[in-house]
Amino acid sequence: MLFGSGFIVTPEEAATIGLGEVEGLEQLIRNYRNGRDLTQKPRGVRVIDLFGLRDSEVREHYPTVYQWVKERVKPERDQNRDRGIREKWWLHGRPRPEWRSYAEGLSRYIATVETTKHRLFTFLSSDILPDNMLVNIAVDDLAILGVLSSRLHVHWALAVGGTLEDRPRYNKTRCFETFPLPRLNPELTAKIGSLAEHIDEHRKKRQAAHEPLTLTGMYNVLEKLRSGEHLTEKEKTIHQQGLVSVLRELHDDLDRAVFEAYDWSDLADKLVGRPGATTPLPDKPADQAEAEEELLMRLVELNKQRAEEESRGIVRWLRPEYQAPGALQTEVDITPKAAVAKLEAATTKGKATFPKAIPDQLRVLREALAKRSHTTESLADLFKRKPKKSVEEGLQSLAAVGVAEYEPGTQTWHTL
Repeated sequence: MLFGSGFIVTPEEAATIGLGEVEGLEQLIRNYRNGRDLTQKPRGVRVIDLFGLRDSEVREHYPTVYQWVKERVKPERDQNRDRGIREKWWLHGRPRPEWRSYAEGLSRYIATVETTKHRLFTFLSSDILPDNMLVNIAVDDLAILGVLSSRLHVHWALAVGGTLEDRPRYNKTRCFETFPLPRLNPELTAKIGSLAEHIDEHRKKRQAAHEPLTLTGMYNVLEKLRSGEHLTEKEKTIHQQGLVSVLRELHDDLDRAVFEAYDWSDLADKLVGRPGATTPLPDKPADQAEAEEELLMRLVELNKQRAEEESRGIVRWLRPEYQAPGALQTEVDITPKAAVAKLEAATTKGKATFPKAIPDQLRVLREALAKRSHTTESLADLFKRKPKKSVEEGLQSLAAVGVAEYEPGTQTWHTL
């Protein structure tokens, strides 16, 4: 977070304060991206980044930069109530040293806009300093970019994330850290990575070739193609400039590959190519809504399996060489079931046995709430041995994916 618009400079302004002439200045005047740069068109601006330097060092070695920042940033900072921000006026208000540590040594990293209409992921070069309104992941793996770009992860993020007005918000704690990634064999790693690379390069090349073209415009047209809606003349131009039908095919191929990685090809047949892959879709067809709900249930089950693994010390590091150097990676077989058998509950005195499998637990709870609202106690009382703890955990899982909601006033649960 900059806390000072004076840090942002155009290429021409950067040249006037020495970029290209003063040695070392290329490390301090960096490329810069914010949310609008990603969803619309990069502005090509740079940002002055003096992290790690004292003001006296800046004045001695880079006097033109010192004067620029003092004249354009310090007056604004002098009015700030935060003492640290006020006194260290030549530094960004929130310089994020932890992010710098994460990204060190990477040639690129994954970025998405925190609040945006379409949930998209892209690679940014490591020489780009990201604005605080981007959510950035210090991973340079193409396969991870592919999984995050798939409708499986996007649907998870839309379900568990928040919103700002009518735009989905990507909360890294809820959307990213809870998402259970699939186990990828070498063949699928290469396939998903190749498709992710093609998608990322396709978008960047089309935008470079056509000045007015934006990602938002391209994905608005893609959604219309999937829903079969008529394109306006402006949208036809975007379709041609962005080769959006090609982009659509690449995304469909990626989605099928990621479904295959989870061993959920049965859901791929029901969801791939349908509208709403990157943005919320109101009034969706019943069969699509049912398939998406099943997808969430399977992801919740997988999340719980991963949590149980981690409680036993089995952690699937994304970057083991950074996160856990020297740690042994234990392989476990947790391939989820492609389909869950229909529950046949045994009854004693009119009460059913609470299922052991998590998907079955979630299903019977959802069915009970569909009939009427319940308290945790009354739901648990429907089953033999009154499994209150398991019922409560299941209700929390349903709430996390937006299927159920708790009303504190009445202390009851109901479906959404």
